[in-house]
Amino acid sequence: MSQITQLEPRVLWDYFAKLSEIPRCSKKETAAAAWIESVGRDHGAQVKTDAVGNVLLCVPASPGHEKAPTVILQGHIDMVCEKNSDVTHDFDRDPIRLSIDGEFVTAEGTTLGADNGIGVAAALALLDEDSVHGPLELLFTVDEETGLTGANAIQAGFLSGGYMLNLDSEEPGKFTIGSAGGQDTTLVYKAPRTAADGWAVYNLSVAGLHGGHSGMDIHLGRGNSIKILARLLLAACEDGGLSELRIGAAQGGSKRNAIPREARATVAVPAGQGDALHDVVDAAAGRIREQFEGVEEELTATLKPAQDGTFCSADDSLRLIRLLAALPHGVLAMSTAIDGLVETSSNAGVLRDLGDGYEITTSTRSSVGEALQAVLAQIRSVGHLAGCGVRHSDGYPGWKPKLGTPLLQAVERAYVDLFGEKPAFQAIHAGLECGLFLGKYPQLQVASFGPDIQEAHSPNERVNIESVQKFWDFTKALLAELTKL
Repeated sequence: MSQITQLEPRVLWDYFAKLSEIPRCSKKETAAAAWIESVGRDHGAQVKTDAVGNVLLCVPASPGHEKAPTVILQGHIDMVCEKNSDVTHDFDRDPIRLSIDGEFVTAEGTTLGADNGIGVAAALALLDEDSVHGPLELLFTVDEETGLTGANAIQAGFLSGGYMLNLDSEEPGKFTIGSAGGQDTTLVYKAPRTAADGWAVYNLSVAGLHGGHSGMDIHLGRGNSIKILARLLLAACEDGGLSELRIGAAQGGSKRNAIPREARATVAVPAGQGDALHDVVDAAAGRIREQFEGVEEELTATLKPAQDGTFCSADDSLRLIRLLAALPHGVLAMSTAIDGLVETSSNAGVLRDLGDGYEITTSTRSSVGEALQAVLAQIRSVGHLAGCGVRHSDGYPGWKPKLGTPLLQAVERAYVDLFGEKPAFQAIHAGLECGLFLGKYPQLQVASFGPDIQEAHSPNERVNIESVQKFWDFTKALLAELTKL
């Protein structure tokens, strides 16, 4: 930690280091929120909270700028909690172990929480900085990563500012002014299990994948461990010399908005058919590795003998395998309005073992409402054909881009003055809280920006140190520019 707090800007990195010591997985942000409240009180800010745990710090203007417009700076407290399977880490108790790797800050085998801890730290650092700004509202929301719960619960009248700076983007020099809407689906597949006495039992595992954000990284063509596991099992059922295959415990992924990196299932085959299972899995894994050559070079598919257990019937197992194989995953359509923008995608994110069945969670996104509904109908139909119970989440709205606003003009002036070049404005294929805020406060002008954060939502998450300094310098420059409006 001492190395981290020596980085520049020190005030920002110091807050990030302190925040990283507090467990803050989604839906478990109470301690981090209480710490933010205490920081606000210690600095003389007016502290407000709401029923779901969002925190608002109201900060007076710097001297001479009391009549400037109020600006909201917003970030989310929670982080995606992912770790490598060989790492011992209790996200409910242990601090994130930060380290410096060349030009990046990263974590030791876990997600870093730069998404959105750097944004939170930057907002708090303004409390210590003698900079030029009008009245500020520092808004810290809860449970962004698993449901946008905090933003969805914001009530009219909680905020008063007319300009919002969302500090939750990950590409320096690019300002997000639009985002996709999305909705999740949960499918529950019931399948009773019995013993498989005398059968050969194996653990089949898929690992070594990159994973990543199911919106921002979906176009990279990375492997989905749940889908790959289903392909291996389907090959065993359809291509091998097996008379039957039964599935027992199975799981994969842990977050609906992260591309799953690992998955595994315990399977049983009749005695004497273990070699046939090995042969078909090895052959199918070779074909899959060839497909992902240059993308997933560390992909592994491992079959090892296991202990006895309980297993679904062969018919129920095949139905589950076909369900997993049929669920859509990846880019489904590209935008016809914006070059290079993913319009519609879906992520088969989580396979959870229920003991007497399985729960599958998917996350679907689109910037076109009807396209989103079409994919949800496809998932719903596949689930019903397999005999699943199906339910959809409430979802979240998209954010329609609007160019030429006074806020974006100020962004461009401040960026050109500071860096000597024009910024880029973009829409992204990811869910941001901004669409929900605009639904409650339609008069808001909003822009989202941040430092260079790579491979968020995975244990490879890292943030570029130099970009954090530039992000901090620009944030201060933009706040000064906004006092002129």
